Amino acid sequence: MKQLTFGLIMAFGLLSGSITAQEEIEKKYTKEVERLAKKKKVKRAFELIKAQKNQTTEDLITLTEVLAPPFMEDERGKVFAKMLKEAGVDSIWTDKVGNVIGLRKGTSGQSGYVGVDAHLDVVFPEGTDVTVKKVGDTLKAPGIGDDTRGLAMLISMLKAMNKADIKTEKDVLIVGSVGEEGLGDLRGMKYMFNESGLDIDSWIAIDGGGLGRISNAGLGSKRYKLLIKGQGGHSWGAFGLANPHHALGKAIAIFSKDAWAYTSGDIPKTSFNVGRIGGGTSVNSIPFESWMEVDMRAIDPKNLDEIESIFKASVEKAIMEYNASGVRGEVSYELIKIGDRPSGELPASLPLIQRTMAATKYFGKTPRLGRGSTNINIPVSKGIPAVCIGRGGQGGGAHSLHEWYLNDEAGDESIQLALLITLSQAGLNK
Repeated sequence: MKQLTFGLIMAFGLLSGSITAQEEIEKKYTKEVERLAKKKKVKRAFELIKAQKNQTTEDLITLTEVLAPPFMEDERGKVFAKMLKEAGVDSIWTDKVGNVIGLRKGTSGQSGYVGVDAHLDVVFPEGTDVTVKKVGDTLKAPGIGDDTRGLAMLISMLKAMNKADIKTEKDVLIVGSVGEEGLGDLRGMKYMFNESGLDIDSWIAIDGGGLGRISNAGLGSKRYKLLIKGQGGHSWGAFGLANPHHALGKAIAIFSKDAWAYTSGDIPKTSFNVGRIGGGTSVNSIPFESWMEVDMRAIDPKNLDEIESIFKASVEKAIMEYNASGVRGEVSYELIKIGDRPSGELPASLPLIQRTMAATKYFGKTPRLGRGSTNINIPVSKGIPAVCIGRGGQGGGAHSLHEWYLNDEAGDESIQLALLITLSQAGLNK
């Protein structure tokens, strides 16, 4: 089943939390995964993943030390593409938005790709020192875990598949994607699923967390920049002139009051946040420009639309009231959408999710379904089967300059898990 109807997505859209594997995994998927894991070539691939551990670490260091700020992933993409080529793919290309894609052809001629990805971008700006420092077995550098570790996992998995002579029935895409973080707004996935023309029927993302973490739902968000403009002038000489900062303050006050009343009601969790504010030239100047950036999130797409409407109405009300308050002149405003990530949730009964839970259980971990804001937001919102799994190992300090990663035994298992899920979904050629 390639796609679910919108109604089916919505039927499951309000579910969240975790499950227990014993209650939810169908026996046929447990048996399928166990049979697959016992295949000679798969066991060989598992051994190779362990044997490649040191090289995987070197690949992780190499990739980490090529900084990939938002919208500047090209250089890291070139390094990842070189690794894909050396590991062995049937073809490789970089699409118009910067996604690096390796195709590993299947044997059956079936339509529909199985995609596996990790994202190229990190949250850190140009100029950040990303030199990897070793403290014992621990690696420290901004971006070492999120999500550079995922990229290194893909290379290890690909190498193991080729060395073990594993062939899949369906075509597999191995992707270093762009635009997952922040204002990247999932542009890589939006292009893959909306514009690329690729017939993708399932997606497996690697991004954060330990073994057992499985996202089958996307936490939607809408983000805006509110820009308020005025004439500007001297704080004394032009006193009384319409002040964009004062208008912005009124907008924040009205929005906060109305949004808090809404989100405090009996609805699925919905949030709002004024994250950044700026503008002005000096303490004794009436600013000619003021701005803020706002983030709104919701489990249910309906609530996301409603909190967005509250925001827009609050801004309009605030500007009208401020301009009518007796100030001289007026301020104008512009709302600029800077982020739009759809919500959605897929049922645990889908084969891909069942296989992911069964594979997780095979490695002795309890599967925990949940939601997040990741690359799977896009396929999930379209009803295309997708999961996001963790990168394993130990780590901390994500999105900080003190990020660290330790590749312990669970690190090897995370790559083995990604391989097992991929093979179960793409089919192992007999």
